[in-house]
Amino acid sequence: MSNVIEIEHLSKEYRLGLIGYGTLREDLQSWWARAQGKEDPNSMLFSNGQSADSRASDHILALNDINLSVERGERLGIIGKNGAGKTTLLKILSRISSPSKGTARIMGRVASLIALGTGFHPELTGRENIFLNGSILGLRKFEINQRFDDIVDFAGVKKFIDTPVKRYSSGMRVRLGFAVAAHLEPDVLIVDEVLAVGDTEFQKKALGKMKSVSKDEGRTILFVSHNMPSIINLCERVILLNDGAIEQDGKSNDVVSHYLSSTGSTHGEVVWKDANIAPGNDRVRLLSVRILQDSDSNPMNIVDRCKEIKIEISYLNLKGDLPLYSAIFLKDSMGTKVLASSNHRMNNTLEDKWFDRRQPKGIFKSTCCIPANLLIEGEYFVSPIVGIQPKDTQVLKEDVISFRTRDTGEENKRALGGWWGVVGPPMAWHTE
Repeated sequence: MSNVIEIEHLSKEYRLGLIGYGTLREDLQSWWARAQGKEDPNSMLFSNGQSADSRASDHILALNDINLSVERGERLGIIGKNGAGKTTLLKILSRISSPSKGTARIMGRVASLIALGTGFHPELTGRENIFLNGSILGLRKFEINQRFDDIVDFAGVKKFIDTPVKRYSSGMRVRLGFAVAAHLEPDVLIVDEVLAVGDTEFQKKALGKMKSVSKDEGRTILFVSHNMPSIINLCERVILLNDGAIEQDGKSNDVVSHYLSSTGSTHGEVVWKDANIAPGNDRVRLLSVRILQDSDSNPMNIVDRCKEIKIEISYLNLKGDLPLYSAIFLKDSMGTKVLASSNHRMNNTLEDKWFDRRQPKGIFKSTCCIPANLLIEGEYFVSPIVGIQPKDTQVLKEDVISFRTRDTGEENKRALGGWWGVVGPPMAWHTE
């Protein structure tokens, strides 16, 4: 298959706190150097012998020497932490921004959905914006008319199609923006995190549409998201960006697993020794999260799934007389939330003595006990929560620690090829 995107030694530099490079003299120097095909003398990328550290205080490399090829019809996922360079890369590919160094070549028409309402004029109606976007993509009026009904039906905005877009809700703008981008048959469709604004039903429909236009029509998809299940569902290939560089490029399952593993502690505990900078607020602060198994054991990151697993949360109550609650949720290696639990009363046998009671000032330890044989073998990421009833204030630290379960039970080893799903508790069976 031919490559529709070719990126070579792509870098993007910003100077913090300023527009452009600063003085008119520096701007003219930079322009003249580019006109002659020379290195920019005002860039930290090419400092003419000057150390990078001396200029790093007011410069930042959003992208650093990116090399990437994308084939026609490929669905490429792009993941990474906030500030990793994902949106900067998409803006360059969308021709919204220009690179500081290197080249990015794209074959064919490009439709982008990077920011909410991208390409829409707020004073124009939905109908007028559809024709405006189609014209920008080079389509004639009769070609847009052929696709118009499908766009409106997909977006679900028929009732409001002649209303100015400025009066649309954020979800309506996203639905219409995606419908326009997907149905006007671009060669490359670029979608940033904006789909997260839509409801669950629309997200599923949008993912299905992207998969179908790629598979059936040979369109290339670039998809940025923090939703790992969506990335895995849509994309066979994923790149991980870290500090503006490609850290990993490969199969979606492998790259996502590596990314999630790098986000949390793998030592069995996370401790914030200074309460002043610990996660929290003026009412409550997290102090530590630990993974334990045996009552006298040290924190561990590899546990036996056939035994009870304990997750201990320590926190500091600063104000006193607060009805605090503790909770956790777990994600698996694909980013799916597989378990959630809190110390809310479930029944008499599971009652926490501090549930729905006001706690005095001081340090508290809240421990969640996960039953033996519940979680299957795999890696799990813990997000602790401490809050005030009824959820007035909440302290949440996502994916702060991870642990891996191992299967040591003889009966569990009988599962040929390993267990499927995310939980595997023993359940009663009767055959007659």
